[in-house]
Amino acid sequence: MRIELATEPGDPQRPNEDYASVALPAGGQGGVLVLLDGVTPPEGDYGCRHSVPWFTARLGGAMLELSGSHRDMTLTEALAEAISRTADAHRASCDLSHVRTPQATVVAARWSDRTVEHLVLSDSVLLLEHPDGSVHPALDPRLDELPPAVRARRDAVRALPRGSAERAAAGREYGRAVEALRNAEGGFFTAAADPAVAGRAVTGSTPRSEVRSLTALSDGAGRWVEVFREGSWDRCAALVAREGPQALIDRVRAAEAADPEARSYPRGKARDDASVIFVAP
Repeated sequence: MRIELATEPGDPQRPNEDYASVALPAGGQGGVLVLLDGVTPPEGDYGCRHSVPWFTARLGGAMLELSGSHRDMTLTEALAEAISRTADAHRASCDLSHVRTPQATVVAARWSDRTVEHLVLSDSVLLLEHPDGSVHPALDPRLDELPPAVRARRDAVRALPRGSAERAAAGREYGRAVEALRNAEGGFFTAAADPAVAGRAVTGSTPRSEVRSLTALSDGAGRWVEVFREGSWDRCAALVAREGPQALIDRVRAAEAADPEARSYPRGKARDDASVIFVAP
């Protein structure tokens, strides 16, 4: 079995809000990976005394323990219980109903000698490589399917000069429009304080014989494909398998550095936290 992991903050002066981990059972059969990408709240109150890294560490650790140690639970059930445990840890001190309460995207995979299960919630991605080299990207497309009016607001923000008052004001309006769609019907879903959200995740199961490797990516690493268009998901998986997770992050950083103002490749953050997990079970 081969396991490699790399994670790097987008800004060295800020904590990394991603969580990435792999666990193998003591019996030596199978394993589980969990990758979370914390949602950075805008400036201002978000109803919680805890940071996003605190939240992703708590939620990711609970998800890893539950999905790895309780194999009778589905990944959906494990995520629901992990959300409940994390919410209980700060319910008494924080307003968990706040729309900006700490939250995260989720990728999880669990494998045995017979099956590979997966779960994806929001815009991180899991790549399942088959023995013939083809790749199936397990994606949750809902964040890319926002209403046209909201996407038009996003494009308008990105057309304005970075650092300008106009862009800041337009960005706040766009942020409010996106927040109204988060964890709402017709919008998209993230893991926050409501365990029912786990039922919205994209899930699946694949025979173990049909999976050669797994590559989990936070959206900061996946932008090599989705933002910079440097290659396909197939090429992305092949790059990670050949050169390792850090090689992909290095290429993302090079692309970001070549477009520091995000003019050629519009994106919400010029640099983002990036995490990659590679497993060849």
